[in-house]
Amino acid sequence: MTKRQPGTLPDGSPRTTLDPAAVVRAALELLGDKGADAVSVRGVADRLGVRMNTVLWHAKTKAGLLELMAEAIVAGASVEDLPEPWEERVRELAGRYRRALLAHRDGAAIVAGTYAPEPATLGLAEALVRGLLDAGLPEREAAWTCWTIVYFVLGLAQEEQALPGVDGPRFARALDSGRYPSLSRLATHLKDPSFDERFAYGLSLILGSVAARTE
Repeated sequence: MTKRQPGTLPDGSPRTTLDPAAVVRAALELLGDKGADAVSVRGVADRLGVRMNTVLWHAKTKAGLLELMAEAIVAGASVEDLPEPWEERVRELAGRYRRALLAHRDGAAIVAGTYAPEPATLGLAEALVRGLLDAGLPEREAAWTCWTIVYFVLGLAQEEQALPGVDGPRFARALDSGRYPSLSRLATHLKDPSFDERFAYGLSLILGSVAARTE
């Protein structure tokens, strides 16, 4: 990769006033090039051609940098133009959330490791909770179901993004030992990489439970 000259932005243009958006763009570029483990304040500073303190002025800490990145990733899940029926609305929101996570290398890992009470993150949660309240769930159940959907989407997206590094032979050898007969019966299905189908199936289980509880 061509080394960026000091004083330029991620796209190679001259750097005038560095702002949080430029820091986030550089961080997401670094994420896309090298993955979550390579993201650091120093790495972003090097990418921007500035001192670490300049990045810290905007991000405060590495945790703050990751929160800014998570917010930018979640912002890819629009909460506009949603279907009116609650189940279609929640299903659409979950699908948009998953696509936003998958749009960035290790996007799910970045978001899962943060708690960013920022507009895009809170806006998505607001839309999800509103859909569950409209379904007729009591307040506590709506809150807990919202978390269930978020955890499910995050976990599945993390697995999907980590799939190329999964050590399949180790798993197969463990099952071949005969110590896990139930898992062995399901081996073909456990290793099934049909993530779109698994997402639809898991979400249907959750929303089906909501529908049954509110009828």
